[in-house]
Amino acid sequence: MTVTYDFTGYRAVVTGGASGIGLAAAERLAASSAQVVLWDSNSTLASEQADLLGDGVAWQQVDITDEASVAAATQTSCADGPVQILVNSAGIGGSGQATWECDVATWRRMIEVNLIGQFLVCRALCEQMMATGWGRIINIASVAGKEGNTNASSYSASKAGLIGLTKSLGKELIGSGVLANCICPAVIETPMIQQVTVEQLDYMTAKIPMGRIGTAEEVAALVAWLASPDCSFSTGAVYDISGGRATY
Repeated sequence: MTVTYDFTGYRAVVTGGASGIGLAAAERLAASSAQVVLWDSNSTLASEQADLLGDGVAWQQVDITDEASVAAATQTSCADGPVQILVNSAGIGGSGQATWECDVATWRRMIEVNLIGQFLVCRALCEQMMATGWGRIINIASVAGKEGNTNASSYSASKAGLIGLTKSLGKELIGSGVLANCICPAVIETPMIQQVTVEQLDYMTAKIPMGRIGTAEEVAALVAWLASPDCSFSTGAVYDISGGRATY
């Protein structure tokens, strides 16, 4: 049975909303009557997905690593009302190399997108949430940020940083009506898994006691609860969705 929430009157921004976990989260929120804005660097795909999701879903082309781009998208998205829900799902994967083999520019790019970009989006939207006295921030991290994946030091480090960012932000926002939490999935069936090697995918799947990878829809179900008023006594927390891989 699918649990539904009434998000009528709520506006949600979903970064990386044109595919993967972001798209599944956007679909779940839109089906619950939220107004959703897809933020994505791929304008063609974002436009197509917004059309498929139907009325109440808009899109913005955004480079989350660029402060001016994030500021412009924030101004547009909030032009006719505040954003109450942020699902920070934009990110990249990859590597497949030992730390000493990594290209420095590629390593830096991972941190730029998966951590600094997430920070810029949180910073841009949390103040107006505070001004309205209610908000939900859900950052999509990874179990790799808790455990560290072999041959994925840049990805693991970026997600560990995002976990730390969320914990700090959650504490800073206490009393404001805004909650910030993060989700740490194990490997999920999304286009991002095409960025890792077969060996990496096999390694990650073998660590999951349930013996399978997760689905974006399963993550979106957790997003929906964290975005809802039912989530009222949790902030700065880390939620695992890992098929039993992470147990702490």
